[in-house]
Amino acid sequence: MSATALRPPRHRADPRAVAWWTVQWLILMAPVAGAAVAAYWFLSERPVWLGCVVAVFAAGCLVLAVGAPRAAYRVERWEVTDQAVYTRKGWLTHTWRVAPMSRIQRVDTARGPIQRLFGLADVTVTTASSAGAVKIEALDHEVAAGLAERLTAITHATQGDAT
Repeated sequence: MSATALRPPRHRADPRAVAWWTVQWLILMAPVAGAAVAAYWFLSERPVWLGCVVAVFAAGCLVLAVGAPRAAYRVERWEVTDQAVYTRKGWLTHTWRVAPMSRIQRVDTARGPIQRLFGLADVTVTTASSAGAVKIEALDHEVAAGLAERLTAITHATQGDAT
C-alpha cells in the first residue's frame, strides 16, 4: 500500500462564479436591507440614531453581498486525481472533503436557471459517507460534463465496493 500525500487542491471555480454568487447574495440581501429600511420608514417615528443604524445595516448587507463571493472565490479549491476527489473551502476554518475513487457511488451534474445564464454547473460526488457528498461548485458547464465523464471512467476502472 502506498502513501499518498494530500496537498492543497489546484483548481478554482470558474471566474464567472463570482458574478453568479454575487447575484445569489443580492437576491438574499437586497430584501433584507429593504425590509430594514421599510420598517424604519413606516414603523417608527424616524429617530436619527435609528436611521443611522438602519443605514449602516443596509450598507453592510450590500457590502457582504459583494464581498463574500470574492472571498469565497479566493479560498475554494478542488482537484481530482486517480485516487480521490477532494475539495477545500472556508476562510477562517478550512474544511477538506475527500472521496476515494473506490468509495464513489454516484456522480451528478446540476445547472440551475441562474447558473445556465452564466454557463456554469456543479458536480456532486456521492459516497457511502454519512458526512454527505463532495460538491464541486461553479465550473464551466463543459468542464463539469468532462469531469463527470472522467470520474465515471475512473470509478468504473477502480477496484472497490463503494459501500
